[in-house]
Amino acid sequence: MSQSDILVLYYSRYGATRDLARLIAEGIESIPGANARLRTVPAISTVCEATEAAVPSDGAPYVEYADLQECIGLALGSPTRFGNMAAPMKYFWDGSSSEWLNGALIGKPACVFTSTGSLHGGQESTLLTMMIPLLHHGMMMMGIPYSEPDLMSTSTGGSPYGLTHLAHADGRAPISAEEQRLAIAQGKRLALTALKLI
Repeated sequence: MSQSDILVLYYSRYGATRDLARLIAEGIESIPGANARLRTVPAISTVCEATEAAVPSDGAPYVEYADLQECIGLALGSPTRFGNMAAPMKYFWDGSSSEWLNGALIGKPACVFTSTGSLHGGQESTLLTMMIPLLHHGMMMMGIPYSEPDLMSTSTGGSPYGLTHLAHADGRAPISAEEQRLAIAQGKRLALTALKLI
């Protein structure tokens, strides 16, 4: 990572959370001097012998704990699973105690984002539960301020706690124009803050 890389870490099962991550990365990279580093986590299995390939067949590379050490900020995204982050993302954070002990993330800014199949499918509780490990790591949480006009007019996704997307039950709803603008705005805000703090 370079001195100004912001980690955009996500898990996506059907692609909606990945698409949000890419839009946040676009917002980050629109700020001079900021670079987005897209990373994902491997799926987990209830079968002990099942393993993912060392390198994903497509999409972002898998995250390494060194990415946490080297980033200047973090955008964390997961689909909603019963009002919480998906198990693969939780599994990654459960293994981050060395980084917690070393203070790797203390004082760095972070934001969170999610996608759900239904409008009231636990978007805000998922955002809040993703914040918990980041707060334990000493990160500074950032939401989306109401100065973003789309936050007041969206009928799809969006929350002051962070970016959300309504994918519908089949997961095929496109990211709305309001969601796109909110994603880019969240990325820009994270990048500007991270650069000010270094």
